Amino acid sequence: MTEEDESAPSVAVVGGGAVGVTAAHDLAARGADVTLFEREELAAESSGRAAGVLYDAYAEDVDAAVGARALERFRAFDRSLPGFSFSACPYVIAVREGDPDADAVPAMVERMREHGREVSLVAPDALGKRFPALRADDLAVAAVAEGAGWTDPPSYVRALGERAAREGVEIETETAVALGPETGSGRELSIRDAGDGNSTTGTRAFDAVVVAAGAHTRSLLADAGVSVPVVPYRVQALVAPGPYDGPMVYDATADAYFRPHPDGLLAGDGTEPVPADPDDYRREADDWFREDVAAVLDERLARGDSAERADPGDRDLDVSPAWAGLCTATPDGDPLVGPVDADGAPAPTLFVAAGWQGHGFMRAPAIGETVAEGVLASLAGAGFGDPDSPWIGAFDPGRFDGNEEFEIAEGMSLSERSEEI
Repeated sequence: MTEEDESAPSVAVVGGGAVGVTAAHDLAARGADVTLFEREELAAESSGRAAGVLYDAYAEDVDAAVGARALERFRAFDRSLPGFSFSACPYVIAVREGDPDADAVPAMVERMREHGREVSLVAPDALGKRFPALRADDLAVAAVAEGAGWTDPPSYVRALGERAAREGVEIETETAVALGPETGSGRELSIRDAGDGNSTTGTRAFDAVVVAAGAHTRSLLADAGVSVPVVPYRVQALVAPGPYDGPMVYDATADAYFRPHPDGLLAGDGTEPVPADPDDYRREADDWFREDVAAVLDERLARGDSAERADPGDRDLDVSPAWAGLCTATPDGDPLVGPVDADGAPAPTLFVAAGWQGHGFMRAPAIGETVAEGVLASLAGAGFGDPDSPWIGAFDPGRFDGNEEFEIAEGMSLSERSEEI
């Protein structure tokens, strides 16, 4: 080991999903000595159950910038990361007649365009002509984002994890950890027994620890006396077989989406706006969700005339597979990304990246990069207050006390996208 290597900061990343793996990879690329801990396998939880819809069609300034950077990196990885591919595909935002949100769409699109996004309003009849696979005669308005795409989320996590390992990241799967106390110049981690998850088999000290553990973030940080308002909730998706050669679609009125899939269509939302137990939640899709998705696909796809679609009781969606996963909510819908050390800590040693409101995977390349740059800047003495800090002010975990009570809101919603219009 060279003298330069010996001075490299040691950083532990807890969580083997898309954000955690990206942060670990980017930290190592910037010279840090990185260990990634995952209690199961890479992409075993939320990232492995994500939809893989990728877009930068946001009206809000910060989200537009993060989305653009994420898509830029996804495209770059498509050319350079073995095992990963990005499929370019237009993204349609559709609002039905009678939906009061329709009036907000033109202003929303204008703000997206001001941020440099290639988004345009499209009349329903023009939408149907451009995309014959879609039915559009019941729409009030539609918008098309050209710079979007989709991918298989587990393939991104595993491919980037393999590259991170080749570049020196020590990846310890099937390894549970608990946060320990500050050590004066860093933070201690307790390594848990893989069998029972409770007994400690040893401790490790690091200059910094990043918690990117999704639905388990709140409980992990509680071990260190840090409270964050990150609440898990359940979402659902399925794959419907059959040919489909159309765009990705978000039916804002129905709160549902679908995209092309190698086996047909991947469709979802099925949000349950109540807290979920990350260790004990139903991982299978519910019957009501299957029925709702069948209705949306029946109404949105041009695969028969109105008489054939008339009887809801006749819908029988051939689905394989169907599943549920977890997203995480925060009081204002924005994530928590940055230092979360308890008051009085001499310097940041503990960092969080969580609370994605359903948009974590599509933001992972950008957020992982921000975490890597922010951690190293903080260790060098440049925190949120520094004008050159890479941290994103709107995502500062310090904006909350940590004990806030709030209602879980749908993450993929028109109102979220048209914020501040």
